[in-house]
Amino acid sequence: MALDENQVASFLSSAEVAAKTIRETASEGGMIHVFSHLDADGIAAAGIIGKALFRLDARFRIQITQWIEEKIVGEVVAEKPQLIIFTDLGSGYVDLLKEKLSEFKIVILDHHQIVEGEGADFVHVNPHLVGIDGARDVSGSGVAYFVAKALDKANTDSAPVAVVGALGDIQDKYDQRMLGGLNSKIVEDATSLGLLKVEKDLVFFGRETRPIHRTLASTTSPFIPGISGEEDKSLAFLASVDIKPKIGEKWRALRDLSDDEKRRLCSALAEYLLSKGLHYEASNLIGHVYILNREEPWTPLRDAREFGLVLNATGRMGRASLGVAVCMGDRGSALEAANKVLEDYRRTINKYLGWIMEKPERMKELQNIYVVNGEDFIDDRIVGAVSSILSSSLPNPEKPLIAYSHVREQDFAKISARTIDAVVSKGINLGDIMQVAAERLGGKGGGHNIAAGAQVSLDNLDDFVKTVDELVGKQLRGEKDWKPK
Repeated sequence: MALDENQVASFLSSAEVAAKTIRETASEGGMIHVFSHLDADGIAAAGIIGKALFRLDARFRIQITQWIEEKIVGEVVAEKPQLIIFTDLGSGYVDLLKEKLSEFKIVILDHHQIVEGEGADFVHVNPHLVGIDGARDVSGSGVAYFVAKALDKANTDSAPVAVVGALGDIQDKYDQRMLGGLNSKIVEDATSLGLLKVEKDLVFFGRETRPIHRTLASTTSPFIPGISGEEDKSLAFLASVDIKPKIGEKWRALRDLSDDEKRRLCSALAEYLLSKGLHYEASNLIGHVYILNREEPWTPLRDAREFGLVLNATGRMGRASLGVAVCMGDRGSALEAANKVLEDYRRTINKYLGWIMEKPERMKELQNIYVVNGEDFIDDRIVGAVSSILSSSLPNPEKPLIAYSHVREQDFAKISARTIDAVVSKGINLGDIMQVAAERLGGKGGGHNIAAGAQVSLDNLDDFVKTVDELVGKQLRGEKDWKPK
């Protein structure tokens, strides 16, 4: 669906206002604090704004966080920066910011659904404010990119990082896993500079870096029953279609296959998935692949989706500064350390998935949702990644999934909710459900229609789960009274 040019003009106008505010503060020598979310999109956003501020010779610091809390408010009040920039978060905290930080100059660059509340005198750049879908048309890093571009056209060299952020945020929701909407304008900037190449190919993580059999065995999107998680069966599958996994002593990656070999592999995988009744997965094997031309082949940064995984890993594993440094251009020690963090992250994810599967009671099916109880075992920073992986391979994909872990030191649960596009098309909006259910029980929630999160006290956790199950049912039935006025 084409974007309305008036909406685009309004959005770009708001980006200009934000750029003017940032430029004025930098020119006056004011201190700028940047707070950004810890996922791939948030880290990409922080890197884009950080690079733009560096070009301005501004005084700034960047802090990556999972949410805006009293601790952050306290830091701001104590340090008194001349400007606070929130990237990939902030729109869900307008009331808190108005109450606690109304005397500060604030710029919000976000794409999440906006929790009701007037933004005082804040500069607020958000696609939802002009009727553009922030879940598929532009990500948090995309919003940051348009502001950086408004600051200085030289910042168009950050366009590939914004593409990485959008893919990390699973915004490739147009035909054949393509980025659309405002994201397509970012893709145009990146390709016109020769920084990005877009191709159609098999869409698997590891196409640039992993031996083919490991790429197949490690894929969760699509999840391939009997092959995902099984390297020996993956090797047997390749042999059955006469594809050699190595030549001499060198393992081959997906990028090394000939066009004929790719066609044979794609056809065989499609037939296999169809035989398992997985029609949606079979139709999504081929998609748009985004290749960063300036990155070295056979490295995780070459493929934009893999780059996003690197960023996500650094944020989820508490090493977000490495991801920000990579986005700002470090290809030395920060990248080397980030690659090691990625391996630790993969091991951690596999450990959590194995732990969930050990005992049936750790993932329960309720009337309208699945629930994963991460207890104290799953790190609250990683529960979102776990829920994303599990939501793509549920016995009944028509039901959303919520996963939670305990944050004992603060006496609350971190909840992550995920579903698929087919469920959203039936009327489900997880962002609204998380917000309503959490606020009924004294917590906080929000996000997108397809992916959202919440925090509630441990004492209210059971009631929260029941409320979410009930609200999902009401939304699916099309009931109009599920959301309080």
